[in-house]
Amino acid sequence: MPELGSTQPIIVIKKVSGHGGHHGGAWKVAYADFVTAMMALFIVLWLMNTAEPVKKAISSYFLDPSGTGTQTGSGQAGSGEGLSVTPDDLGHLKENIEQAMKKMPALEALKDQIAMTVTGEGLRIEMLESEKATFFERGSPGPSANGEKMLVLLAEQLGKLPNTLLIEGHTDAHPFVGRPAYSNWELSADRANAARRLMMDHGLRANQVKQIRGYADEHLRKPDAPDDASNRRISVLVQYLAPKAGSEGTAGGPATEHGGAAAEHKPAAPAAPHGAEHK
Repeated sequence: MPELGSTQPIIVIKKVSGHGGHHGGAWKVAYADFVTAMMALFIVLWLMNTAEPVKKAISSYFLDPSGTGTQTGSGQAGSGEGLSVTPDDLGHLKENIEQAMKKMPALEALKDQIAMTVTGEGLRIEMLESEKATFFERGSPGPSANGEKMLVLLAEQLGKLPNTLLIEGHTDAHPFVGRPAYSNWELSADRANAARRLMMDHGLRANQVKQIRGYADEHLRKPDAPDDASNRRISVLVQYLAPKAGSEGTAGGPATEHGGAAAEHKPAAPAAPHGAEHK
């Protein structure tokens, strides 16, 4: 028994539970990887249910993040889908234009005068004149009623694309007469420029047309028949998207289908003293 008045010390027993070594932050890395994998899964599932144009736009961005995205229009004229245009896409564009022409009786009758070919530069669309039907007023740079309809239709279709355009004017070999100091050079360039103005008023973006070319009769469609009406034509070239820096062939000045870049306006050739105007 403890003596009366003595103080008994209080004993406190602490139990220390044992545990393994320090786990560190490895679990955080594993959890982060799991969350990332789940996010990637949800993005893939979402992409699989999006529209085809959206898939192509996203694909083109990852193929060229600094190029395609900046060329996609955002205004009324350039509400394009930002597609990475390939020869196959230009083939689809050709079909779209043909379908649109079928909805317009006046143009459906002229389908044989519209030639569309996919070339090394892009899609070439040619509006060919004939002896009975023309897209431009005879001897004038102004488009006819059918010419205006066709150019507006092209502008509405091409304005949706991020591609740049070249517009070329061609005449036949018959000399132009009737105006001093005005020849086939001026006529071909003026018709191409008239086509540009009309198309820009009906769908093309402000910077979509990169060049206007006037060839006169230097690149005849039918060299063996230089006076044939089909030599008189307007060509609209839908170029492939500009390659990345360091590649050959920019949108501003590729080699033409005929073998060389043309000047915007060539020097005027002297008007022939004789010969009926036949443009």
